[in-house]
Amino acid sequence: MLKNKITTIAFDADDTLWRNEEIFMQAQSHFIDMLTGYHDKAYIVSHLEKVQIRNISIFGYGVKGFTLSMIETAIELTEGRIQGHEIHSIIELSKAMLATPITLLPNVKETLQSLKKDYQLMAITKGDLLDQEGKFARSEIAHFFDYIEIVSEKKPDTYANLLHQYQINTDEFLMLGNSLKSDILPVLDIGAMAIHIPYHSTWVHEQVTAEELQKYPSIVEFSNISDVLPWLKASAKLP
Repeated sequence: MLKNKITTIAFDADDTLWRNEEIFMQAQSHFIDMLTGYHDKAYIVSHLEKVQIRNISIFGYGVKGFTLSMIETAIELTEGRIQGHEIHSIIELSKAMLATPITLLPNVKETLQSLKKDYQLMAITKGDLLDQEGKFARSEIAHFFDYIEIVSEKKPDTYANLLHQYQINTDEFLMLGNSLKSDILPVLDIGAMAIHIPYHSTWVHEQVTAEELQKYPSIVEFSNISDVLPWLKASAKLP
């Protein structure tokens, strides 16, 4: 439970406010179908994951980086035999991903509407700037947020710098998100509060080991974003 009064609540975006991982998985499925004449599915998936991870520091997160990693994977796995029309198909996959309508997760809009009455709300998401800005524009929930921050990475320093920028005390800040690695553990590391809302699938790069979690024995976890409402209400009644 809370020891101090929360004044600012921040939210991750992808797979916390709206569905996102499915878009990548569908595109990946089409990509795998293109290459099954060269390798089996498991090997294609494994190689694509390795390429994505090694490219994060170069291309960052998001659809564009994913697209470049698919193209690089296709070139490597076909030993350069991939044809121009197949590269074009990968680019068309990317365009379709960027144009996908936003599907909010259950109770998101209602929860934000309720919290907006009593709290300063932030969105803190990582990824490609234009892509994330477009998602917020299509989501129809951007007006609930006092601040929207799109960052290249989510590390303890990222959160510490944002709190300093907006003059928010760590003991007055709460973060909600689906990724333990990006949304929860870095926030706990700076002494702020975070609540984990798991999504049904997690990209391999966002997964953490049981050994890593041993340092965080009391992570708060909810199954739905709306669970934060009674939790905050109950916490406010504590002496």
